[in-house]
Amino acid sequence: MIQTLELPVSGMDCAACARKAQRALMRVPGVQSADVLLNAEKAVIQFDTDAATPDALRATIEKVGFSVPQPLAAAEDETPDHLLQAKALQRQLFATLGLLFGTILFVVVIGEGLGLFEKITESVPWWAGLLAVLAFGYPIFKDVLASALRREVTSHTLMSVGAVAALAIGQWATAAIVVFFMRVGEFTERFTSERARRLLKEMTALVPQTARVQRDGGEREVAIETVVPGDVIIVRPGERVPVDGVVLEGQATLDQAAITGESMPVEAEAGDRVYAATLARLGHVKLRAERIGRDTTFGRALQLVEDAEANRGKVQRVADRFSAWYLPVVATIALLTWLLSGNILATVAVLVVACSCSFALATPIAMMASVGAAARQGLLIKGGKVIEALVQCDVMLVDKTGTLTTGNPRITDVVPLGRLDENTLLHLAAAAERHSEHPLAEAVRALAAERGMPAQEPDRFEARPGRGVRAEIEGLTVEIGNRRMLEDASANTGASAAADAAQRLEGEGKTLLFMVVDGQLAGLFAAQDTLRPEVADALAAVRAAGIGRIELLTGDNERTAAAIAAPLGLGYRAGLLPEDKINIVREWQQQGHRVVMVGDGVNDAPALAQADVGIAMGGGTDVAMEAAQIVLMREDWRLVAESVRIARRTMGVVRTNIGFTALYNLVGLSLAAFGLLPPIYAAALQSIPDIGILANSSRLIRNRGATDD
Repeated sequence: MIQTLELPVSGMDCAACARKAQRALMRVPGVQSADVLLNAEKAVIQFDTDAATPDALRATIEKVGFSVPQPLAAAEDETPDHLLQAKALQRQLFATLGLLFGTILFVVVIGEGLGLFEKITESVPWWAGLLAVLAFGYPIFKDVLASALRREVTSHTLMSVGAVAALAIGQWATAAIVVFFMRVGEFTERFTSERARRLLKEMTALVPQTARVQRDGGEREVAIETVVPGDVIIVRPGERVPVDGVVLEGQATLDQAAITGESMPVEAEAGDRVYAATLARLGHVKLRAERIGRDTTFGRALQLVEDAEANRGKVQRVADRFSAWYLPVVATIALLTWLLSGNILATVAVLVVACSCSFALATPIAMMASVGAAARQGLLIKGGKVIEALVQCDVMLVDKTGTLTTGNPRITDVVPLGRLDENTLLHLAAAAERHSEHPLAEAVRALAAERGMPAQEPDRFEARPGRGVRAEIEGLTVEIGNRRMLEDASANTGASAAADAAQRLEGEGKTLLFMVVDGQLAGLFAAQDTLRPEVADALAAVRAAGIGRIELLTGDNERTAAAIAAPLGLGYRAGLLPEDKINIVREWQQQGHRVVMVGDGVNDAPALAQADVGIAMGGGTDVAMEAAQIVLMREDWRLVAESVRIARRTMGVVRTNIGFTALYNLVGLSLAAFGLLPPIYAAALQSIPDIGILANSSRLIRNRGATDD
């Protein structure tokens, strides 16, 4: 019988670790498939229970150096602050970049140029240098040896060969440099992986761990795991809905941005469907639970984020691809040198000059220079793989609310329908909405403030969840709210004019507020989310950068989507849930396209994780920022086009680095094999390609204009 098993895996620091565990699992008899997810820290295994057992699979993971911890009873509750986290990450990236460049400059220029290495080597006993290299590089040497026993070759294998060759000829200082570069790369990968793993914890924290359930004639607060479909759940103001369900009674204003991404809260009453992780801003409801935990809409979104890593097309590291064939070639050249000449010094020189240090540096130094320069411009790029993937993207999918738009509605139209003029309507509306927390109420107050109207306290105020507000102002009864409020008010005066105006404004994708004064329809207000002013120019720049297909994805209705997309020349798909967005990403990928997804909300997180490159707005949710590979630290759409330009320029530098290093090593190998390059000079010459790579990569640090290539 075929069974699917999920095992937690700890101790993985990089994608190579995940691949190592995956290869080991695939060698177990009976295993049909195995996906090891680095960010989710788990393995998803399909196996034949007649040929393999869970214990055998656990033992396999532990045998290759990782552990399988027991699952915790509950997820750790964290309160993330995405701004502090992003700034801390930026500081640490700068520190790492500065340390790496400073060390390279000191070691290469000072050490080699002034002969400092030679003096240190002469003054320090060889055995002391050997012990220092072995102690500092022990974790990597141990892993390389274990990989060699499993007949696996990595980029660390190449660098370790160079370090051993340097030690063999007494050049322990050169070996120390090689080991240092390996440790810096290991630290950077571990740091990036840990940051990515926070995404899943933060998404989980959005769903309440308890629910208020109506049982045995009373209310009981129980763990969410004990809730079953059919239970009656009570949700009060300020609480998040713990399950997917249908409202039985009550009314509430719900913020569903975590699910649909809509900027406007929705009014829920009996018969309406609600989703887990949505926030009740006003009012309270009783609802019947239908789906719990991982079966909810939000739970499926969480599962999609976890699984997206297994479905993404992985971009291999240049160094890893190179390692697969370079080491056998070098070993063959060294062996032929020994067999044909019998010259041990020439053989050692071949191994030393072929040290993969420069090849291993060709990509990461350029990437780190680019990441550091991008951070100073307000672009947080999470690693070199992102840059390589972005160059190949040809489709961009864009969320609407909070991404193309600001996410803050503003009043665009005030339409009088009776004897009151526009300013009087606005004055009364602002006073009536004085104590309302609804976003549209804030928009009304903001417009009144812009026009210099003083804030006025109502004589009496009543919030009517799901409908609007009622207030007494200067002897007038003022009601303002949605169509449900209008139906309750039974206002007839101006109904025909209101219908015409409402149809026109709703056709433009706007949300309406109706205003009734003393039982008579007096006017209406139209609100619309605000398009970011730089979007049109930025989209033109994105197209010029090589991404020709741009499509809008939104949870809003068709009219609102069309009103935003049409002026920008975008295609669009409306009424989408998180699972719809990720399916659209996969649809494009299955057609052979590389996809960029731009979003800002929790509902965008699955699509951001599934896309080849996810870009998150810095003012969005912390979950979106963790799911994405690029974060815009300023809410400026021009940075999207800038990220594509930076990626293209960076990969040009990387290709130059690799070409230069390949040519240099080819010449070095030829000279060493013919005995024309003594080992001591072979070790010293290793600094030259490093200097070339550093000089070429340093061009990325300079802030150049968007028109530069």
